[in-house]
Amino acid sequence: MNAEQERTVDQIISQEVSAVASDHTRVRENGRAACHVLFTFVGRMRLSETYAADLLTKVLLARPELNERFIEMVEGIHMKQRMMGVTFAIKTREAKDRYIDSLFKTALDELLGDIANYGVDIVLRRLVMSYIALGIAQNLGVDYHAAAEELYYYMRKYDKETRATLIKLVRLVVDRSKYR
Repeated sequence: MNAEQERTVDQIISQEVSAVASDHTRVRENGRAACHVLFTFVGRMRLSETYAADLLTKVLLARPELNERFIEMVEGIHMKQRMMGVTFAIKTREAKDRYIDSLFKTALDELLGDIANYGVDIVLRRLVMSYIALGIAQNLGVDYHAAAEELYYYMRKYDKETRATLIKLVRLVVDRSKYR
């Protein structure tokens, strides 16, 4: 990315964060604030979604003050306006960071314990299932637990096909990781 492109991305992100923060109706009712900003500059700059997501991350990492505004905008839409996670939203940034840090470390410890007790295949299946459930939640605008239940319902309904596909993916990942 050249300097001009980075400035353009920075400007678009900054403008859209300000616009959404002042008028939350710019984000569709069940839409995601972060995705709204991302797709705004995908459309304006005619970029691929993946490349745009990388640019968004790069700009936010380079501009801590913009990153803070971005997080505040996301919290404003998803936690305050939609009354989800209000108790988290009203915490100080330091308290939020401590909470996330604790969850981060706990999740990693659980995964390491599962690897030791059940093996890599089971942990990979768990991670893949979480990834799919999260995608469902994001696309449908529902919470993670509802998305996971929908996924489990679907997988029970199509047990043979989904089980075979999931096992095939896990084996492929494990096999490829052996050669790296």
